[in-house]
Amino acid sequence: MKLLFLACLSPKTGNYTTAERIRSHIESAGHSCELRDVADFHSPSDVAHLVSQNPPFEGALAIHLFKAGRLLLDLHLPFGVIFGGTDINEDVKDEQKRVVMEQVLLKARFAVAFTEKLKEEAEFVLVSPSSKIYVQPQGIQTEVAEKFCWTEFLRSSEWHCENLHNILIIIGPLVDPALTAKVKAVVKRATGVYLAQERSQRELHAAMKRCFAVINSSVSEGMSAAILEAMDLRVPVLARNIPGNAAVVKHGVTGLLFSSPQEFVHQSQRLLSDHKLRERVVRNGKLYVEEHHSVKQERETYQRLVDKLHKAQFLA
Repeated sequence: MKLLFLACLSPKTGNYTTAERIRSHIESAGHSCELRDVADFHSPSDVAHLVSQNPPFEGALAIHLFKAGRLLLDLHLPFGVIFGGTDINEDVKDEQKRVVMEQVLLKARFAVAFTEKLKEEAEFVLVSPSSKIYVQPQGIQTEVAEKFCWTEFLRSSEWHCENLHNILIIIGPLVDPALTAKVKAVVKRATGVYLAQERSQRELHAAMKRCFAVINSSVSEGMSAAILEAMDLRVPVLARNIPGNAAVVKHGVTGLLFSSPQEFVHQSQRLLSDHKLRERVVRNGKLYVEEHHSVKQERETYQRLVDKLHKAQFLA
């Protein structure tokens, strides 16, 4: 089966990594899957024109109900959608977007939520039969670059800090220009806080492995792969207490949660001073990922769902 797969594909982001991993699952089952960035298309008609090429596409998949899903509305092909997180947490607050997302969900043959909580939220805010939404947590597999060097990493960013053990490093692609400008302004005034460019996943995992803790301060998440990767690498996690994070971080068991800057400082100090706490969250975090975020299980789920699309094309 020839599939079109739409997602937001800014390089070296969680979305990109997730999309590539799912594409690999689909192609390992013998299907052809063409991954395309939503930024390449201006309207559903652009996508409709693409899928009609020879040989034509036979089905489609999209990550994010609004950003990617809306582009599939003109298709006469079976398609499925994967909730991104911000679609259900944020975009539903915009009535025009919510109406579009309902149309996408009603037309989709299936939808995938990373957590049970996200599924429940989608069922509450959007009109959709419960049986259409499947829960499949992200599969996690980490790989550390062997030759990673902190000294070179810091020098490449022109950092000069006498004590490398007491710093906060913010790392990732500069996706939102307005937010990037605000962050840069704050970092410029702060002491011991640095902004780093994005790195390959293997280099990022190597950096995480050498950190005392990984912090997630997002105000909206579907499921943070960075949190799960840190757990898999046996690195403690400090995460903002929002539904997407609380679904995978059990406070004091698999990580620590905070709701304010003051709580963040308090939980960080606990982690620094309480070695038994650190050992417990590291051990439990690793066990949690091994038990609930199997790449094998994820592969089997997506292959089964694509089989639904394959059968649906003969029923259309």
